[in-house]
Amino acid sequence: MPRPAWSLFAYQLIEPDEQLDLFACREARVHLLARQLELGEFADRTLCGGLLPAQPSWRDLSKAMLRDERLCVACRATLEAQKRGERRILPGR
Repeated sequence: MPRPAWSLFAYQLIEPDEQLDLFACREARVHLLARQLELGEFADRTLCGGLLPAQPSWRDLSKAMLRDERLCVACRATLEAQKRGERRILPGR
């Protein structure tokens, strides 16, 4: 049975480490990123455009995690746009 074009399997959830790295999100938020990082980018980034923390805690994404209050609002909005087939362009990208 073929997998639908859009699925949660295409994404992962990361939780920043306790240090909240210098370059990553400064809030205690969880972020989403594409499981298959895009080639040609100068840095690995989350869906909201933030840099990945140095020691992220990776998790497979599930529907229940989309209801987590700590989920970055911009990551959620980008995920929903991609689900509708839109490509959300983020500032600075």
